[in-house]
Amino acid sequence: MNYHYVNHEHRPVEVLVFSMDPGVVNEFIAVDHEVWTLGEAFTPGLDRIPFLSKEVWLDDSKPGEVTLIFVWENQELWDTVGNPQLQTTLQSMFDEKFPHPIELIAAHHEDSAFGIHRVSRFERTDPPANSFGETLSS
Repeated sequence: MNYHYVNHEHRPVEVLVFSMDPGVVNEFIAVDHEVWTLGEAFTPGLDRIPFLSKEVWLDDSKPGEVTLIFVWENQELWDTVGNPQLQTTLQSMFDEKFPHPIELIAAHHEDSAFGIHRVSRFERTDPPANSFGETLSS
C-alpha cells in the first residue's frame, strides 16, 4: 500500500455550490471545465497553473446541485485569477456556451472571509481498482 502525506500546509480553498435543472448537470460540468477550469488554469501572464486541484462533487440526494472545490497554491495566485477583466471575459464565454438558468447558492469561502484552508492531505498512490478488483493503470 502506497500513500503520500503532507502536513503543515496553508492552502486557500474555494467552495462554490450551484443549483440547476438536473437534466443539464453533465453539460454544466463539461462547459465549466472548458471555460472556467482551463481559462483559469492558463491565465495569461502566469508561469504555472495557479490552483493545485479542482474537484466537482455531486450529491445524489440533491439532484441538480453541483459543488466545485478549488485548492489554490496561494492567495496571491487566486487573487490574480480573480482579476475582474478575466472573470468578466470567462463569464461571457460561459454564458454563451451554457444558456440554462443556474444559481450560485453558496460560496463557503466568502462566508468565512476566505478563511477556509487545507492543512494536510493523505492520498493513496496505488492505482484504483475496477469493479472486478483489477488494478487500473493510467
